[in-house]
Amino acid sequence: MRLGIHFANFTLPGGPEALAPTLAATAEAAEAGGVSLFTLMDHWFQMESLATSFDPMLEGYTSLGFLAGKTKTMRLGLLVTGVTYRYPGLLAKIVTTLDVLSEGRAMLGIGAAWYEREHLGLGVPYPDISERFERLEETLQICQQMWSDNDGAFDGKHYQLAETICVPQPLQKPGPPIMIGGSGEKKTLRLVAQYGNACNLFDIGVEGVKHKLDVLRGHCDALGTDYDAIEKTLITGADALDAPDTFLASMEQYAAIGIDLVTTGPSSPEPAAWVARTTEAVVPRLSGI
Repeated sequence: MRLGIHFANFTLPGGPEALAPTLAATAEAAEAGGVSLFTLMDHWFQMESLATSFDPMLEGYTSLGFLAGKTKTMRLGLLVTGVTYRYPGLLAKIVTTLDVLSEGRAMLGIGAAWYEREHLGLGVPYPDISERFERLEETLQICQQMWSDNDGAFDGKHYQLAETICVPQPLQKPGPPIMIGGSGEKKTLRLVAQYGNACNLFDIGVEGVKHKLDVLRGHCDALGTDYDAIEKTLITGADALDAPDTFLASMEQYAAIGIDLVTTGPSSPEPAAWVARTTEAVVPRLSGI
């Protein structure tokens, strides 16, 4: 099993002036410690479940571009982009740019979006959940078309593109891997089976995650896609540094049902130091699971 680091808390000592060096140091510590994936949130307001809407939040793709220049090997992505945040043609171009400048390390993490307050606050349309899922599927189709040799039109229900030119193309072929976030059984996991290279599930317990994976397998069987080719990832709130033996024992159970990568995040006001200690404590043992 591999480790991912999710950096979500920008309320750190030193204020805005310290954010760039702290974010860079944390990513560099993660890469040095053998982390496979480094992710940020895609929000404009901080989540109220973590802090308040008035706490610091950086724009995601600008931040990933900054980190692309600070790292060499880790995959970089957002966990996850809200489909309503950017027109899909522009999103495909943004992720392509990240892939080219990171030398082939971009990942498109995407979901149906949920944070209504930031949409209303900044004047971004927030359609109902059914329409957001329709837009999500069209966005996935547009990205795949832009990352192909088809630069023709796209005529969807919600999006109409006269041309899908994307030059240069991503370095990764056939394009950056697509991670679809969420675990809804009827829509989200069906989209993973049809379009995704990876899923991202919440840590709801081994039996709960196993059930979600069984549902995903069922969708793959129905669509004729390869379940085994999909990377299965888990995001957990468990602090791997607080009790590494307990954490690793839990991850053994998740690995046994097919989880390939677990993502956790710094719970310290000194995130770079936390990441350095965490990777030293768990990455060598996690890689053997």
